[in-house]
Amino acid sequence: MTFPPLCHSAVKTISLTRFLIEEQRAARVNPELRLLIEVVARACKSISVAVGKGALGGVLGDAGTGNGASINVQGEAQKKLDVISNEILMDANAWGGHLAGLASEEMDHSQRIPDAYPRGNYLLLFDPLDGSSNIDVNVSVGTIFSVLRCPEGVTEPDDEHFLQPGTTQVAAGYTVYGPSTLLVLTVGHGTHAFTLDREIGSFVLTSRDMQIPPDTKEFAINASNQRHWEAPVQQYVADMLAGKEGPRGKDFNMRWVASMVADVHRIMTRGGIFTYPLDAKCAAKGGKLRLMYEANPMAFLVEQAGGAASTGRQRMLEVQPTALHQRVPVFLGSRNEVAEAVRYHTDYDAG
Repeated sequence: MTFPPLCHSAVKTISLTRFLIEEQRAARVNPELRLLIEVVARACKSISVAVGKGALGGVLGDAGTGNGASINVQGEAQKKLDVISNEILMDANAWGGHLAGLASEEMDHSQRIPDAYPRGNYLLLFDPLDGSSNIDVNVSVGTIFSVLRCPEGVTEPDDEHFLQPGTTQVAAGYTVYGPSTLLVLTVGHGTHAFTLDREIGSFVLTSRDMQIPPDTKEFAINASNQRHWEAPVQQYVADMLAGKEGPRGKDFNMRWVASMVADVHRIMTRGGIFTYPLDAKCAAKGGKLRLMYEANPMAFLVEQAGGAASTGRQRMLEVQPTALHQRVPVFLGSRNEVAEAVRYHTDYDAG
């Protein structure tokens, strides 16, 4: 039996499944990791459906307990979609046999895979719905995830086994639920974007080996916190705002969506720097964004796309975690601009 020749458009269409199988054949992922990523992607498709229904699905607003909004471990009011997205990811990954444990930004502690199911060799961390405060006003939100290896010999992982620096990640990704649903993924060999084809229900490769321009004229920051910033950040932003007449010698644009996945994806596609610096409001906590659920996976993706990520004083992926919900300052994006932000901190610390 002979197969008919593939048409030109069919040759160009590469599904996420085909991409991962080709990565497996190239020995860049193993079958267990491939299945894990596919399960996460399927869960994200389910979340995309829930997000897309909006008010029609009764999923907007706070997740009330009868006595007001439900509060998560981060001290934040949970949205209904926070809870729904968390449950979708938990249920999808509990029984597949590829995980030893998982941890969510919405839960106090990590969870082992139930004894009723086989356990695998990986640990999964995720922010089920990043930017959920924007969901009621129809602004893009997303899911962020990170995959680690379970330490050798550990069959019942606890929180401590998740505390690995970002350099040990074997895969990371985020999904943007916007006008189209996008999955941006790395398995340590470049960063690639897949668009959900809603008609066939499959993620299709639409951008291979994404590259962040090394220089930029755009920055993303929550300017309402300006009065709380550290001195080096005050000077850094002031010099950008001074434009062509200032020490940077060029005009900058500021963009801020207040949804990390949306802000970072813009930088992934056209360059820029995303900053959430240390400030007086969050100094006691170490920063605003979570190292394990947000900063590390985004840093991995950005570095694999030719960018850089830092706390302002240390490469992000080299930070040794000390707590599951640890927070850090974040500077990530175009590598030359991140280097500038780091220089301001270095110069300030040097006196």
